Amino acid sequence: MSAQQRRGFWLRTLHQWHWISSAVCLIGMLLFAITGITLNHAAKIEGSPKVVNEKLVLPATLLGSLGKRDAGNAPLPSSVGDWLGERLKISIGSREAEWSEDEVYLSMPSPGADAWLSIQRADGTVEYERTDRGWISYLNDLHKGRNAGPAWGWFIDIFAIACVIFTVTGLWLLQLHARQRRMTWPYVGLGLLVPLLLALIFIH
Repeated sequence: MSAQQRRGFWLRTLHQWHWISSAVCLIGMLLFAITGITLNHAAKIEGSPKVVNEKLVLPATLLGSLGKRDAGNAPLPSSVGDWLGERLKISIGSREAEWSEDEVYLSMPSPGADAWLSIQRADGTVEYERTDRGWISYLNDLHKGRNAGPAWGWFIDIFAIACVIFTVTGLWLLQLHARQRRMTWPYVGLGLLVPLLLALIFIH
């Protein structure tokens, strides 16, 4: 292949990878850019958390299923989890609870919200509390991957790989077009120099 043919081949290949990776990460990049702003100004964005508190009494038959389990961490019995899920409209699943001699405590954090559940082993008294901090907090927690589960963690990793492909192919395309665009490398250098100077001068 001649030099011109090789250049044409790489241009076509890079353009294909560039547009495919940009299409894959476009919406995610928009979400992460917006939530980057909301996270940076989180202290200035006023929230109005909504707190829900409910109390129930576990039926005697279900209370007996708690048994005399030793202290430690273990999921609730499925029958207890199903009953609580139906009454409180929550999904407990296989979350592990903290078992002690007197109490079973279950923490149920989620993006934008915190929740917990307490069962007194002596009389079956159940207390449930959920604090919802709103949709901005929900999106901010998705940005950080906080309490979002393994599926969202995988999405962030795949999204990050797509962004790396997008930026690397973009940099390669810049290199191929740099002769016709004299300001290419000064602009790239500026993108490196500005954050570097800000970090060195203003971050202590």
